[in-house]
Amino acid sequence: MSAWPLYSLLRGIRTTRWPRQEETAPGVSPGRPQPSADASGAVVGRCPTAALMRIANGVAVDFARCVHCQRCLHGEDALPWSRDFAWTAHAPEGRSSLGRRFRRSLHVRYIDAGACGGCMGEVRLIDAPPYNLHRFGIFITATPRDADVLLVGGPVTEAMRMPLRKAYEAMPEPKRVVAMGVCAINGGVFGKSFASAGGVAEVVPVDFVIPGCPPPPLAIIHALLAVTGRAQTHASEQQP
Repeated sequence: MSAWPLYSLLRGIRTTRWPRQEETAPGVSPGRPQPSADASGAVVGRCPTAALMRIANGVAVDFARCVHCQRCLHGEDALPWSRDFAWTAHAPEGRSSLGRRFRRSLHVRYIDAGACGGCMGEVRLIDAPPYNLHRFGIFITATPRDADVLLVGGPVTEAMRMPLRKAYEAMPEPKRVVAMGVCAINGGVFGKSFASAGGVAEVVPVDFVIPGCPPPPLAIIHALLAVTGRAQTHASEQQP
């Protein structure tokens, strides 16, 4: 145990080279299932959230429903899983990216609107040395009055409706909202009820969404790059 400080000093801080190079470090992300033309369709019945769908040429994945339970990862009819981090999609009525003015100066305010804690754990990592979002000119701010982007996790509990709305209204224009994780997209496993709004878009306008449960740090950074137009987004959360 006493050798760990020496090992860390000798090894130094190693920040990922993603997106210039592929990130292959173990444990960075379990990935997510991919559509498959070779799947038999039997795997669809194992999905607890109806994220998998039978189509004419195989199995499609609705990423806005996938909670990464990995039940489709094993077995003879398992789906292939990817290790990319380009998970972000435009919301159905979302506005375009902020543009060049924000490409090296983007300020983000994160709000936990009732998440289980998984999304919070991933957000806390994005400015840690292995990921270092500051290298992209992206910074976390303590107040929505200084924020360009509102990053929201959770299905929005009843107690967080008003604080979320006030935070959004306090932001200066132009501003964008990113719904992080399936709970923020549509309520996830919590759904819509007397205690849950069922997604961020039920309270404030959403421009970008990050599927995942929870999305890993590099997928979150990809979303913030997409907000400034420095990364491409998927056309939707569903891929046939």
